[in-house]
Amino acid sequence: MISVASALASAANRRFGAAWTAGQTAGAELPAGLPTSFVEVRAAGLAPVTVAYERQGYGEPLILLHGVGHHRRAWDAVVPLLTEHETIAMDLPGFGESPDLGRAVPRDLETAVVWMGAVFDALGLTRPHVVGHSLGGLIALRLGQAGLARSVTAVAPAGFWNNAERRYAYAVLTMARHGARLLPETGTGMPWPTVRAGRRQAPADGLARPIAPAEPPAPPTPAVDLRALREPGAFRATLRAGRAQGLFSGDIPDIPVTIAWGTRDRLLPPRQAARAKAMIPGARLVAMPGCGHVPMAEAPELVARVLRDATSTENRSQQVRSTAGRAGTELTARAWPTASGNPA
Repeated sequence: MISVASALASAANRRFGAAWTAGQTAGAELPAGLPTSFVEVRAAGLAPVTVAYERQGYGEPLILLHGVGHHRRAWDAVVPLLTEHETIAMDLPGFGESPDLGRAVPRDLETAVVWMGAVFDALGLTRPHVVGHSLGGLIALRLGQAGLARSVTAVAPAGFWNNAERRYAYAVLTMARHGARLLPETGTGMPWPTVRAGRRQAPADGLARPIAPAEPPAPPTPAVDLRALREPGAFRATLRAGRAQGLFSGDIPDIPVTIAWGTRDRLLPPRQAARAKAMIPGARLVAMPGCGHVPMAEAPELVARVLRDATSTENRSQQVRSTAGRAGTELTARAWPTASGNPA
């Protein structure tokens, strides 16, 4: 049984990339880090939504959103490198420490924009920079469309797949979850994450402030995150919602948009970036060489540079498109693998 689980974990890891971190769902214990803060909002016409978050640092606020099956700690290795920003890393409802959405709250992107806007208001944020990975990248783009973001950076955003690509991605995620359920509680020979010592701590008011520099923590191991996928959380419901047609359409003409993609992403292939570019002609495409689906774990320094470029005053004011001095490799749509099929 253990060998079957290990084989499934290994196969999923290859599909995601060398440092794949599939995530940790609601109710699972997170590694030690900053004290968790919670905000409950009641957007017009909706039942209450509660979001867990960590807030730290100084500077222009920057929101960090994770992907399906993951949690806010996806950004742990990147946050200490963003010293010019106040970072707010959130657990989406049903993942990490955020309770799932109530039955009365629709699980669609239009509703997510509404309650996310209410969360921004409750936290005193006016048009923050928004960064998202995978599912979080799709939400970030929709927040940009709604005028709620100062800039948007989407890392391998979901939703630009065709039907075959979506089915493949879902199969890999489901395989990973089944593998997680076969893993024993102990005896795998894989370590649990170590305590995040030296992180910037939050005072009693919930607004975190830096007290000492710290080395970026090591990302969780693939086996640990696979085990966390056993928790149900919002995993299935989120995948069902992702079957909707036209998850993203239209342009984002008035703010800087950066779309970054790992060149070795096997879950959401980088050819999908061409479809995103076709919908958002002004977006800057940045390839992250050698990275899989979760570049935050594989190359946090590169991801941090991409985010600094995307949120810089120069980029915001001039919509810079040149590659000079920028992180990663900036590409035109033609430079990406040719997209086959249309977004589904």
